[in-house]
Amino acid sequence: MNKLAKIENSWYEVLKEEFDKQYFLDINTKINDDIKAWITIYPKMENIFAAFDKTHFDDVKVVILWQDPYHWEWQAQGFCFSVTNWMKLPPSLQNIYKELNRSLWLEIPKSWDLSAWTIEWVFLLNAILTVQAWNPASHAKIWWEIFTDTVIKTISDNKQWVIFLLWWAFAQSKKSLIDTSKHYILETAHPSPFSAHRWFLWSNCFKLTNEILVKNWKIPINWQL
Repeated sequence: MNKLAKIENSWYEVLKEEFDKQYFLDINTKINDDIKAWITIYPKMENIFAAFDKTHFDDVKVVILWQDPYHWEWQAQGFCFSVTNWMKLPPSLQNIYKELNRSLWLEIPKSWDLSAWTIEWVFLLNAILTVQAWNPASHAKIWWEIFTDTVIKTISDNKQWVIFLLWWAFAQSKKSLIDTSKHYILETAHPSPFSAHRWFLWSNCFKLTNEILVKNWKIPINWQL
């Protein structure tokens, strides 16, 4: 197994064939080359698969998908949209909290860390799992999407009644990987201030997610942080 393929066992069992494929070996080489060149990579190596470690494959009920990690120091944790608590609240996360408050009457959290959602079986997936510091989308072309597309398709093929929250066009471009005969897709605009007022705010995406879970005899998500 190559060095980068340190992933929680339930995910390793369903994805193990990927780790010996050339594209994944090339990802590993690229990241190691960056590190040797003294380029800082986010998130830290031990957190690249944090979303997988916290939400095991068998437990996934909801998938939130975004593009790539934050590129500023101390921000990226390995969970999409989530940042460490002492950082400034990102505008997109602020709008996520506004929609939770509006639709579910939840208190606006004092934490920017979304990892508590992972133990509610919400899989917080970035399609691109690493980035160079201060260089947004710098790892967009190092084949991470081959891997994460496989992750999405593996969830679709092997599970039932998972809810995929696809916010904005990038996430919605992954719809073809999802079997809608046995899964749910909820589409909205991105929660960014540039688009949230068009379709994200008042979308009821969190409320609808819980209604779907209850309809399928599953425990709804406790979204309160």
